[in-house]
Amino acid sequence: MSLESEAGLAGDALPGVLSESLHAELVAFRRDLHMHPELGNQEFRTTAAIKERLEQAGLKPRVLTTGTGLVCDIGLTEGEQSAVPVLALRADIDALPIPDTKTDCPYRSTVPDRAHACGHDVHTTVVLGAGLVLADLQAKDLLSRPVRLIFQPAEEVLPGGALDAIQDGALDGVGRILAVHCDPRVDAGKVGLRHGAITSACDRLEIALDGPGGHTARPHLTTDLVTAAARVAVDVPALIARRVDTRAGLALTWGRIEAGHAPNVIPQHAELSGTVRCLDLEAWREAPDIVHAAIDEVATLHRAKSEINYVRGVPPVVNDRESTELLRRAMVTRRGMKSVETTEQSLGGEDFSWYQEHVPGAMARLGVRRPGERTVRDLHQGDFDADEYAIKVGVEMFTAAAFLEPNAVQG
Repeated sequence: MSLESEAGLAGDALPGVLSESLHAELVAFRRDLHMHPELGNQEFRTTAAIKERLEQAGLKPRVLTTGTGLVCDIGLTEGEQSAVPVLALRADIDALPIPDTKTDCPYRSTVPDRAHACGHDVHTTVVLGAGLVLADLQAKDLLSRPVRLIFQPAEEVLPGGALDAIQDGALDGVGRILAVHCDPRVDAGKVGLRHGAITSACDRLEIALDGPGGHTARPHLTTDLVTAAARVAVDVPALIARRVDTRAGLALTWGRIEAGHAPNVIPQHAELSGTVRCLDLEAWREAPDIVHAAIDEVATLHRAKSEINYVRGVPPVVNDRESTELLRRAMVTRRGMKSVETTEQSLGGEDFSWYQEHVPGAMARLGVRRPGERTVRDLHQGDFDADEYAIKVGVEMFTAAAFLEPNAVQG
């Protein structure tokens, strides 16, 4: 049975089904974005492409004051106050600084060392498609509530472009916000949902260790900086794991260690950098003090001077119950009970969480794996790609949510 034939019959009766012609256009739009990835706060071409297509639909998008990203209201004129809270649909538009390693792919990245390896091109296309469908329904006076599209830059840049979008008024009048994130472990045609925390907090850590240096024949007369760096790398994660409840999932993982230039010279400088991730919101708030103390203890023990740059990232994405239920009902209405599966909390970070500091919201894991495919093209890998049927699934989930969301719900 095809994915199309598995869709729920009730979903066909609800407005907002994606036509074949618009789906084909959206696939082409996504492939164009995929070929021209742009890093955070540099998404000028991407912003222009989204803006042009929305204007073609008779909408009036507003580019954010940061110069990239935009917001666009459907069912509201500029300056108008809505009688009911606005439903916001959010997409992130930036790419990653890694090479596209796909072979035999006609739409692979044309930009060296840049790739949409996290699926933001899919997220963007889904929200654009939902906006185009809803705009058409609004023109026919069939849309019962206002909807705002948020195309946010710099999700991959800590602490995230969501903060800039919020400061620029993206949430003004919004009562609920919804989003999707590609999941290569879920089949296209399905979404993964979870009430409560669905991602983790993520911070960045950079450490500089310094000492007088010296000869490797006489480590006792100086600070053995390479050993000090090695002990920091090994002992600090172990220490912090013992200073919080293990259920909080506080974890430090290194991504870079650099020290020295010659085999017989004890260096004067070493650097380590990595990420701190945490499943629990309260433990995340305590994490900087815990990590600082552990680093100072280990560095002092080995007579190294430490300088710590702890960069606050993002809190966990915590799906509220009503928003999660809205997404579940939208999917079940469109595609039946089997289209929704329960997902686990991941250790990945997502700046969608900043919106949830202001309004309730939920993020769904959008299945992008080709059914039956055994190889998982994981996120943040150069060979990542998505089954483009997921675009139709995401669009129709969002359009259903716009009609199922009760007007009386307050933010």
